[in-house]
Amino acid sequence: MVESTQHSTQVKIEVPEEHTMISLLGSGDELLKTIEDSFDCDIHVRGNEITISGSPEESSTVVRLIEELLELVGNGAHITPDAVTRTLNMLRSPADEERPSHVLTTNILSARGRTIRPKTLNQKRYVDHIDRHTIVFGIGPAGTGKTYLAMAKAVKALQNKQVNRIILTRPAVEAGERLGYLPGTLYEKIDPYLRPLYDALHDMLDPDSIPKLMSAGTIEVAPLAYMRGRTLNDSFIILDEAQNTSAEQMKMFLTRLGFGSKVVVTGDVTQVDLPGGQTSGLRTIENILEGIDDIGFCRLTSTDVVRHKLVTEIVDAYGRYESEQGDRSAARRGRPASADTDDAAGNAG
Repeated sequence: MVESTQHSTQVKIEVPEEHTMISLLGSGDELLKTIEDSFDCDIHVRGNEITISGSPEESSTVVRLIEELLELVGNGAHITPDAVTRTLNMLRSPADEERPSHVLTTNILSARGRTIRPKTLNQKRYVDHIDRHTIVFGIGPAGTGKTYLAMAKAVKALQNKQVNRIILTRPAVEAGERLGYLPGTLYEKIDPYLRPLYDALHDMLDPDSIPKLMSAGTIEVAPLAYMRGRTLNDSFIILDEAQNTSAEQMKMFLTRLGFGSKVVVTGDVTQVDLPGGQTSGLRTIENILEGIDDIGFCRLTSTDVVRHKLVTEIVDAYGRYESEQGDRSAARRGRPASADTDDAAGNAG
């Protein structure tokens, strides 16, 4: 039911009996508080009826949000304050292509008692790209799920016998340390660079099965240098931290692609550790491969960060700082800031 005045609208939503208010509004009304904090309108709950009073635009968005949350509850999803916030962000996105309830209930992999799903619209687009293309580039800041979601898709492809093996690789670029000065064998030296890949595997597979799969060659975790000279058939191949590849290494890696294989390349062009000012192979790749069928590019942003909310704020703060530094540098050289911005955009592809 909707009642309108010139400046305010009152909308009443009756919650179906099969949905309990606790599921919708949370224990201690924690979800209701999250909703109230997100809108400049009044929300009242009485029995199984929710009344929203406010501007037509705000009231309409609250109604859509509640409808999406009811859909999630109906699909058996456990609603958290984070899920409410992400649902609202999707509803407020200009590119409102998919219902948030569809995005948040898309199952990628069920493993070790939990289900891995995308948590943002861009993450859903990313996994859709992996389904549709042979080579996919996932580019974005830390914490956006680039590697984790790709590995979930790889494990699922292996379980479904779409591929015979998973190959996970990273460039072993030193971030402040030289490999030669580190103690131990070569494998012990490179292990810290590959450890995040092992950690993700342990989230998705029975830990006891991983050594057997690696011993059989079904799963391989190796530095990028070990890819040279190989042709990788019937494999799901993930190149992580690709911003630390040179242009030559990127070309070498991409040309390893064999029949029946899929490649996902992930990286963050704002965290390049290459020495001597080398150009990252990831920065220029979109310009080089633009227009080639069956290659997809997906960009994630700070809004797709799924770690602690402070990570989003940190990513944004660094973005503002780097933008300000670019403006100052351009001013010192007597160039307009927009020229530097255009150059950076061109380099980033």
